[in-house]
Amino acid sequence: MISSLFRPALLIAALTGLAACSPASDPAADPAPAASVIAADAWCRPSPNGAKAGGCYVTLTAATDDRLTGGSTPRAGLLQVHEMKTENGMMTMGEMAQGLPLPAGEAVTLAPGGAHLMLMDLTAPMVAGEAVPLTLNFADAPPVTVQAKVRQPTMAGMDHGAH
Repeated sequence: MISSLFRPALLIAALTGLAACSPASDPAADPAPAASVIAADAWCRPSPNGAKAGGCYVTLTAATDDRLTGGSTPRAGLLQVHEMKTENGMMTMGEMAQGLPLPAGEAVTLAPGGAHLMLMDLTAPMVAGEAVPLTLNFADAPPVTVQAKVRQPTMAGMDHGAH
């Protein structure tokens, strides 16, 4: 039987021995920052009755270089990353097959007239005031789910609140 005087000394010796076996923290050996993406200001445009497609927008900021590759929503059969651009004087829209680059620490805004989320095969019209759940997928970061509010876009130069 170990006397009560020796128990604390034995405990300290055991803990010191365990600490000596643990590797020292080496900042150079610490893993890189975890891939993560913050999504803000998610919204969708209302869709007219009978429309089978709709557009949604969001601002994404990645902790490390990443890429938005697509996503899903219970409100549509398919969610893709699309881009609008002008080629030879014509506006075209199409899927960004390689996804949308997200440079580390830089806010990337998907907005009307540029990169956006395209929801196809809508299950029901998107109505102003409701929220649409969107799960966004990335090349490295885990998926992010947002509630995108359905609303009309704000038009630059169209604020007549002072009149």
